[in-house]
Amino acid sequence: MTTVQTTPQYDADIYTDAALREPYEHYRALRDLGPAVYLRAHDAWAVARYDDVKHVLATPEVFRSAEGIALNEPANAAILGCTLASDGERHAHLRRIVAHRLTPRALRPMRQVVTDAADALVADLVARGSFDAVGDLARALPLSIVPDFIGWPEEGREHLLRWAGANFDSFGPLNARAEAALPQCGEMAAYGAALVRDGNVLPGSLGASVLEARDRGEVTDEQCMMLMLDYLAPSLDTTISAVGSAIWLFGTHPEQWERLRAEPDLVANAVQEVVRLESPIRGFGRLAAEDTEIGGVAVPAGARVLVLYAAANRDERHFADPDTFDVARPDALEQLGFGFGEHGCAGQGLAKLEIQALLTALLRTVTRFELGEPERALNNLIRAFASVPVTVHTD
Repeated sequence: MTTVQTTPQYDADIYTDAALREPYEHYRALRDLGPAVYLRAHDAWAVARYDDVKHVLATPEVFRSAEGIALNEPANAAILGCTLASDGERHAHLRRIVAHRLTPRALRPMRQVVTDAADALVADLVARGSFDAVGDLARALPLSIVPDFIGWPEEGREHLLRWAGANFDSFGPLNARAEAALPQCGEMAAYGAALVRDGNVLPGSLGASVLEARDRGEVTDEQCMMLMLDYLAPSLDTTISAVGSAIWLFGTHPEQWERLRAEPDLVANAVQEVVRLESPIRGFGRLAAEDTEIGGVAVPAGARVLVLYAAANRDERHFADPDTFDVARPDALEQLGFGFGEHGCAGQGLAKLEIQALLTALLRTVTRFELGEPERALNNLIRAFASVPVTVHTD
């Protein structure tokens, strides 16, 4: 492999309000510049092409998570040792503590619970006719499922969405959003520590199984707290993002909703396509453990590497017509929105189950979505809508 002598550089700040609202031209520019591009504003190397993103994710011994996945050091210091910020056997051990609760087989009993909740929610909203696809639909189902699944007590649940959003905001560069988020992350950590100390989790929940592992000496109190928090934010915000984006996409592409109504077996593929086109998580950081190369571009040891899933999922080098929404796309399953390799999203099974249940329930009666004026939420890591007003038609 021949090393490129001059590292491509990009001067724009990709975390401004404008860039977070409309990131895709930035991503295209980064892909066009090269396999790895130095971001002056953030002192990090951005990886935006599909093959290179997959390479970085598949090489955790070189591109490490254990030194943190954020673009600022206060956030990295706060999460060291958690599942997201660990590698190798430590990471595998922490995942094993909860993995048995997240397998397709383990989630099978949840299917009817999720389906019934989605059916009831959709029936109520369709009867209303007009609603907010974020506040009334996308948030409602995960909030009725995830806290019980993890085992959160009723007290404190009113903070979960705020804490989850702050958790993701803290992973960006140390901008105003991250600075405002860090104290809220501290609140979340203190709450989690109190849960572990008091054992105040719902019986039979994921949290209860984590406490049992602590009692067996398999994890420390701190690891126990981090394990419960690790699955909170991703289980809420990523699902909420995908559902809001799905309604917006189907509202702006009515022919795709008609296709899905005609072929409901495409629902699972449609979820993959939504995640590909509007990836909920923009990207996580890694740290180069040694002098290395990405696609021939030299990356020095100690460099922060920003792995842009959202850019890779629109890479024209891999996906045909990548900016086109197609529920029947044959390679939608290859999208990287849930990550790849040992750090692939452990909770994606539950997320897919919830999103599919909502779309399936909507397919039964809704013929088209009439959108109002959507409002984007601004978060350093999560791409989502704050509001998507919608009127559903059942003619």
